Amino acid sequence: MQITFEYEKRLVIQALRLHFITRSEIKLLIILVNIFAILSAALFYFKKVSPLAFLVSSILWVGLMAAFWFIMPYAVYRKASTFRDGFTMFFNDAGVRLQNERGYTEWGWKQFSTYFETPHFIHLYFDSRSFFLVPKAAAVREGNLEEIRELLRRKIARK
Repeated sequence: MQITFEYEKRLVIQALRLHFITRSEIKLLIILVNIFAILSAALFYFKKVSPLAFLVSSILWVGLMAAFWFIMPYAVYRKASTFRDGFTMFFNDAGVRLQNERGYTEWGWKQFSTYFETPHFIHLYFDSRSFFLVPKAAAVREGNLEEIRELLRRKIARK
């Protein structure tokens, strides 16, 4: 099976957001900051803390949400030249081959730890931090999406 694709910036940003939000340490941090914000709002309402303390906790909450929703995804997008290239990707029983005009790389199935699907991508994870995005639109366009899903189900664990 083969697909040819280029990345669309807005879809990659969305996929990067999903990657960050699904990480367990970020989920925990968001939960703790939300609890802190709710607690500070309640304490402010009952006049147990000053308006400055409530303002600081609100700024912390907004800053954290902005970091995970805007700053980190855009920073990763700008830093990675991969998202500005076009690729041809080949899937077979041995693994995956990714190539463009500058060269190619091959990954055996054992090099991938997990995968999961989002509305626009299949995320192929090498480890908890390293992954490759496969655009589902390219697989749909070339009529290979179901075959690729079946191959992934057989070869890689689901996240």
